[in-house]
Amino acid sequence: MPNERLGDALLRNGLTPDHVAKALSVDRKTVERWITTGRTPYKRHRHAIAAMVRETETYLWPDAMPPERVAEIGESEVIRVYPHRHAVPRELWTRLFDEATQAIEILVFSGIFLTDDQSLLKQLRVKAEAGASIRLMFGDPTSAEIARRSESEGIGRNTLGAKARNSLAFFRPLAEVDGIQVRCHGTTLYNSIYRFDAEMLVNTHVYGFMAGHAPVMHLRQLSGGNMFGTYTESFETVWNLAKKPKW
Repeated sequence: MPNERLGDALLRNGLTPDHVAKALSVDRKTVERWITTGRTPYKRHRHAIAAMVRETETYLWPDAMPPERVAEIGESEVIRVYPHRHAVPRELWTRLFDEATQAIEILVFSGIFLTDDQSLLKQLRVKAEAGASIRLMFGDPTSAEIARRSESEGIGRNTLGAKARNSLAFFRPLAEVDGIQVRCHGTTLYNSIYRFDAEMLVNTHVYGFMAGHAPVMHLRQLSGGNMFGTYTESFETVWNLAKKPKW
């Protein structure tokens, strides 16, 4: 069976089998077999390829490592757990936004707290111009899912949708910037995701509580772990279902 994840990761990074073969000092046909037949490379080659395409080893080769080892590494991906989003230090948010150079990805229903920082628009624009990929997803204000979530938070059926509209209006100036994409989703969102290169904040959604009062996990991506990758895949799944906003 072809390794679609490996093939896609190489394509996204502009790498061909020839590039990989030269970098690893292996035959081009060997690399092609890794892609077309799903053959698993040696451990040293897996590490090197994972670094080249900026993906985890477990994402590219899910069955290459014993489950118990994956679980151990997954625990190490958790840097800290905060009891509430408002308990996450402002300094941490600032550092994550400041240090990200490759990717910033945000998946929320409204993320209205982000609009408190008026300098954020300029910062994201500058990062995109420097080559960073920035993808922002907000809840579709007209969707049944966002209305349902708003009711479950106890703030009224239309409140969260109004917040989403405000956030979309705030970020609208970035919609035409190269390197920045904005979409709306209508999914049942179990977590808000904030990715900054190899670090991530995952804000859980708890029935009956607003997101700001729910726990947050601070994760750092490790090559052999799959916890970070799980949320990355979740983001991609929602992204593929999302659509451009009707400004």
